[in-house]
Amino acid sequence: MVWPLRRETPSPASSLQRAEAAGESVVDDLVARVVAAKAAAAGSTGSTRGKRRRGWLLRRALLVADLTALTCSFALVEWAMPGSKTADHIRINGEIILFVLTLPVWVVVAKLHGLYDGDEERAAQTTADDLVGVLHLVALGTWVLLAAGWATRWAAPEASKLLVFGVLAVVLVTVARAIARACARRTQTYVQNTVVVGAGSVGRVVARKLLGHREYGINLVGFVDSDPVTGDDPIEGLPVLGGADVLPDLIRDLSIERVVIAFSREPHEETLRVLRALKDFDVQVDIVPRFFEILGTNVCVHMVEGLPLLGMPPVRLARSSRLLKRAVDVVLASLALILLGPLLAAVALMIKLDSRGPVFFRQTRMGSGDRTFQILKFRTMRDGADDVKSSLSHLNMHNGDDARMFKIPNDPRVTRVGHVLRRFSLDELPQLSNVLLGQMSLVGPRPLVLAEDQHVVAWARKRLELKPGVTGLWQVLGASEIPFDEMTRLDYVYVTSWSLWGDLRLMLQTIPALARARRAY
Repeated sequence: MVWPLRRETPSPASSLQRAEAAGESVVDDLVARVVAAKAAAAGSTGSTRGKRRRGWLLRRALLVADLTALTCSFALVEWAMPGSKTADHIRINGEIILFVLTLPVWVVVAKLHGLYDGDEERAAQTTADDLVGVLHLVALGTWVLLAAGWATRWAAPEASKLLVFGVLAVVLVTVARAIARACARRTQTYVQNTVVVGAGSVGRVVARKLLGHREYGINLVGFVDSDPVTGDDPIEGLPVLGGADVLPDLIRDLSIERVVIAFSREPHEETLRVLRALKDFDVQVDIVPRFFEILGTNVCVHMVEGLPLLGMPPVRLARSSRLLKRAVDVVLASLALILLGPLLAAVALMIKLDSRGPVFFRQTRMGSGDRTFQILKFRTMRDGADDVKSSLSHLNMHNGDDARMFKIPNDPRVTRVGHVLRRFSLDELPQLSNVLLGQMSLVGPRPLVLAEDQHVVAWARKRLELKPGVTGLWQVLGASEIPFDEMTRLDYVYVTSWSLWGDLRLMLQTIPALARARRAY
């Protein structure tokens, strides 16, 4: 494993050929620093890490997390629900023996569900993505434990005991996996040296996304493109390392572990040649598909006479699905308002003591079906802030870029309490009442103000087929950092590929997203 390269690399304007003409090679410069890093690592540890990469690290960390969580779950249940008779104590000893003997089965089931391989394959893998697999793991593992007890007659645990164990195991395994990932991401082994094949507009979008999420553990070394598009702005000084012919050397010399294939101006046959050549290397290959703008999580790959096809199901949301989504909204929003009642009261009191004006802020937003509604939020600005909005237009962070959205960093209108509320999105909590009123959903498209909504045209208005959400793809992926066009595209993808599991996953991903440093204005 190579220590991450420093960002003191040549700019994209310096192609490999141009550098060589000047008697200096970009690749040689990179290789020299990588070799130095390897030497430093060998000097401190006695040897390099060799094949110890992200997959090696995560498989072991998650295995330890699973075994620890399952053992703790079993021990807690045995402690909390002990037997009172001698026979029960004998049965408990049998349960312990069976549990220990079936632990390898739990590991095999987890492996079959891909719970140990996803982190190496997917840069953005999170614990929320494991939840379905964890549920299957616990369900199957519990049935194996019950069947083993019935077959050997060593144990016959009560249904209530198995139920408590199952619930506890799901919770503890999920938490343990989150902790294991958090610890792994702090290590150097987690980092993957990466190159993007294609330095055009799509390749640069990929680079910006990877650079914007350091938690992915991607060390972007540069681009590979023999005919890069000129005139594009450089991205943090990332160099164009050369054409596809130097890619094998880059993989070997720079310990590249991930290659992202974006669109380039190379002929189709040349791109195929590169992809086939990559099969000879121990690298993860990610391919940006054509028409990626409309592909969502509901796309599946199927074969017709050996020809792979991407299947997109019809864009429709059945009445039963809408009712199910609404039922989940009502139940979870009601529980959240009850549980968060003391916090809501404390925030209201802080706002009242901090500045003059009402506790709540109401604003007209565009809802589903082109129907407007009044969104409810905690007030984070001084009273009358809208009256001076026009005088602060020059501070809009999107000026000169895309002024359709109005966002001001360090807005002078924001109160002291408002800064804290916005940092953790606590000002959004009153929107739970909008959810109960049927105006919003817990997960959905971004609720736009009318001035922003007028810029949403044509196909992008399909985003209004579902109610706007308290959270959504825009919240999880970057909130105010996401440009307007990309935000509308994300909303379109969400609406056209909706699933209940997708909503639950976004809810879980919202929690760590709020903890990350981000721009939320």
